[in-house]
Amino acid sequence: MNAMWLRFALHNTLRNRRRSLVTVAIAALGTAGILLAGGFALSTYEALAEAAARDTGHLVIGMPAHFTQEEDTPLQFGLEQADALRAQLLADPQVRAVLPHVEFNGLISNGDKSVVMLGLGVEPDSEFSVKGPFLTLQQGDVLGSQAKAPEVMLGAALARSLKAVPGSSLTLLASTTEGALNAIDVQVKGVFSTGIPEIDKRLVYTDLATAQKLLATRRVSSLGVFLARMEHTTAAQARIAAALPALQVQTWEQQAVFYQAVRSLYNRIFGALGLIIGVIVLFVVSNAMSMAIIERTREIGTLRALGTLPAQLLRTLSLEGMLLGGVGALAGAAVALSVSLLLYGVDVQMPPPPGRSVGYPLTITVDAGQYLATIFAMVLLTMAASNWVARRTVHMPITSALAHT
Repeated sequence: MNAMWLRFALHNTLRNRRRSLVTVAIAALGTAGILLAGGFALSTYEALAEAAARDTGHLVIGMPAHFTQEEDTPLQFGLEQADALRAQLLADPQVRAVLPHVEFNGLISNGDKSVVMLGLGVEPDSEFSVKGPFLTLQQGDVLGSQAKAPEVMLGAALARSLKAVPGSSLTLLASTTEGALNAIDVQVKGVFSTGIPEIDKRLVYTDLATAQKLLATRRVSSLGVFLARMEHTTAAQARIAAALPALQVQTWEQQAVFYQAVRSLYNRIFGALGLIIGVIVLFVVSNAMSMAIIERTREIGTLRALGTLPAQLLRTLSLEGMLLGGVGALAGAAVALSVSLLLYGVDVQMPPPPGRSVGYPLTITVDAGQYLATIFAMVLLTMAASNWVARRTVHMPITSALAHT
């Protein structure tokens, strides 16, 4: 019986091929639009999540006050005995690396001009090998652990401001942990760009030993914990927090304010876009089915007179909507999949987003769950639209339906 009604619905959709084709095309465009927009959002989320985790580590460990209070003196809330703590963390089989960081600020001078800087002390060999190419090196080379003299890497805009190039001599000035002013001479090893102009105006990388010598301390600001897989973050956080109750363990997501803001914005934008597309498809299918039902009112009356129940008529008309929506959704999914795969082979560059100086390649994530959910939603939407517009006609008195002109 079900096959008979489905075949009946198929023949009915083919009565007016042009109208059915337009309906299928609208459903296909709507489906493709939703999938491409959703895939772009997912791709953006994944890229931002990877960048955030690469920048800070999957987990960030520090003193509780480090995350909630402003320091009166440098490293007031820094970590003591970082080496022992690092060895303890590396004993966890899911921990791939632990990177200590020293955050500080002060002045950097070329003798004639002094500029405010944001300094970051790192272990060069571990930092650049674990994180990979997270900076765009424009001149010189990255820091190394075998340097004979203290070295720094400068942001591109800061280097231009100081007229510094690899090999130039500069002076770092900062307050120590005791509040005294300290200075240390350094040599420029490289010039880099983060892609964010405001950061490139201030950021200075130096090795951990130089930063600690400048601040007169053995403390570090925090430890970045890099895990084997992103999916291990929540479990590792709970496990490490239980093992280190005196410290606070935050995830990369808690540190990634920009990621959270972009995700919240995109969810609203693409949610509204999906709603608008759904309403358009609903009205198109409703209009097509209304025209089809008006043309077949006398036929519906005849079927009712022959004993066909209203529920059976509603079923076949809903099946017509299902066929139109299903074919359209599958066609749209095929278009979205083709475009997504094409972008993996064709380099399409997006313009730089606000606050950045470099663009990025356009990619669209193909997510099976998203495809299935969108196709299923489109089919349900077209079935509901068909059922809604047909309900009044199939319940019309038989005599009125037979007399309809």
